[in-house]
Amino acid sequence: MSSSVFSAVRSFSLFAFLFLFLSPALASESDHKYQSDDPVTLWVNKVGPYNNPQETYNYYSLPFCHPGTNPAHKWGGLGEVLGGNELIDSQIDIKFQKNVDKSTICQLELDEAKVRQFKDAIENSYWFEFFMDDLPLWGFVGELHPDKNSDNGKHVLYTHKNIVIKYNKDQIIHVNLTQESPKPLEAGRVLDMTYSVKWLQTNVTFARRFDVYLDYPFFEHQIHWFSVFNSFMMVIFLTGLVSMILMRTLRNDYAKYAREDDDLESLERDVSEESGWKLVHGDVFRPPRYLALLSAVVGTGAQLAMLVLLVILLAIVGTLYVGRGAIVTTFILCYAFTSFISGYVSGGMYSRNGGKNWIKAMILTASLFPFMCFGIGFILNTIAIFYGSLAAIPFGTMVVVFVIWAFISFPLALLGTVVGRNWSGAPNNPCRVKTIPRPIPEKKWYLTPSVVSMMGGLLPFGSIFIEMYFVFTSFWNYKVYYVYGFMLLVFLILIIVTICVTIVGTYFLLNAENYHWQWTSFFSAASTAIYVYLYSVYYYHVKTKMSGFFQTSFYFGYTLMFCLGLGILCGAVGYLGSNLFVRRIYRNIKCD
Repeated sequence: MSSSVFSAVRSFSLFAFLFLFLSPALASESDHKYQSDDPVTLWVNKVGPYNNPQETYNYYSLPFCHPGTNPAHKWGGLGEVLGGNELIDSQIDIKFQKNVDKSTICQLELDEAKVRQFKDAIENSYWFEFFMDDLPLWGFVGELHPDKNSDNGKHVLYTHKNIVIKYNKDQIIHVNLTQESPKPLEAGRVLDMTYSVKWLQTNVTFARRFDVYLDYPFFEHQIHWFSVFNSFMMVIFLTGLVSMILMRTLRNDYAKYAREDDDLESLERDVSEESGWKLVHGDVFRPPRYLALLSAVVGTGAQLAMLVLLVILLAIVGTLYVGRGAIVTTFILCYAFTSFISGYVSGGMYSRNGGKNWIKAMILTASLFPFMCFGIGFILNTIAIFYGSLAAIPFGTMVVVFVIWAFISFPLALLGTVVGRNWSGAPNNPCRVKTIPRPIPEKKWYLTPSVVSMMGGLLPFGSIFIEMYFVFTSFWNYKVYYVYGFMLLVFLILIIVTICVTIVGTYFLLNAENYHWQWTSFFSAASTAIYVYLYSVYYYHVKTKMSGFFQTSFYFGYTLMFCLGLGILCGAVGYLGSNLFVRRIYRNIKCD
């Protein structure tokens, strides 16, 4: 019975992976090859305020020409739905290589309600998005013309869509949309909504057709290269400084601590001078408070670090930025299949520290981060449903995500916990923990755990500061992020800087005879996310023109979700680095 259940789960997992990962490819316009006079579908997607990227609505929420009853819908995968896309066949007659001089889509009869809707859309700079052969087209609904008789201006609606399509042999390479014939909005008027199509031949290959959407001057600007070089030099300086100071100090400490001298006066002098990290050897490996929670976040952070690295490498090897929602789909599936890592790291850590409540530890590891994201997502989804936005996640999509977590992520996390407990869970502390905890002396304010924790995130944030600007701009300002090589370098620099800074903070803390280094090392690295969130507040007010409760909640909600993941990732890296450092320095001293 158990083997059949396992086989069923494995089959379901394989099916889910193939279906969700390959669906964007299977849902494309066949093989992107056309014969003369083959129909070419123009898909309408969404409409919304230009300054509010997440506040999007169904294209036909505005009273445009509707294609009729039961128009075809196109579903491009899990990531596309989560990205707020809903492609509907416009049923506009377009054929491959066949020009259309001017043809009527429909006659739009304006009444007071329609005029009011269009005017409100124009005042809020509404734009729309179409797709043809998986290539996006954008345009504004209308514009506001100056009017001598009105202080508010005259609202005009674009009534003609001019579509220019470039092709190479039997494949579409580029699509461009320009809008013409602006007409004033007046109740009682009938507007002819028209379109024209022109086909042009080009020598651009199909593999290079997406290059026109990539902003090379922005992402490959000199300041981007300089920021990576500057961060790299900071890594070299920081690692050199850490190595020089700590190794020299520790070498002197080792020599003094290990010296055996029969001279009583010399021995008494050494004892009186002995202080700092050596004195807490009997408490430094004492299990931290809330061990199950710390194990869960460290395990989750290790998984997120591997996940980010894996997704970046997949994006570099492939072209994930081309497909709608491909990055989101890849991220969700990779998260599910890397859940074993979180369980393994968490289970091994929990066992080495003598943890006993295994059920609690396993459930926390498997569900802590997903349920935090679910909580934020639930609030945002409620807001989106209230506004009737496409950003609202359909119930079926939520079920699919839950099934992926319940049947792939959760079992793998539990399996990883069991394997980590049995394979790497044996206690191996260099020093024996004393029965009675040593009292922690009072130190200066800058050596307290809270100050060390807050200061620890400054340098890691400085190493990713410029890259955060490019990431934020690509996500919130309609740019396609494609420089994943830069992201990989910055991510590796962040890891190295975080480890170095956390080691320095841990050493200062231990020298202050404070042996509560576990949580401090975690928060010292995790505080990077606090600075990123503060930067997001600055970015919102200075670099964007967002407005309204809907977009503000989505901006800060998504950013909070991102910062939670970043904080857990950095915190886990900082803890694991400090753990190796602490074990290394106490390995060579006499612990009796």
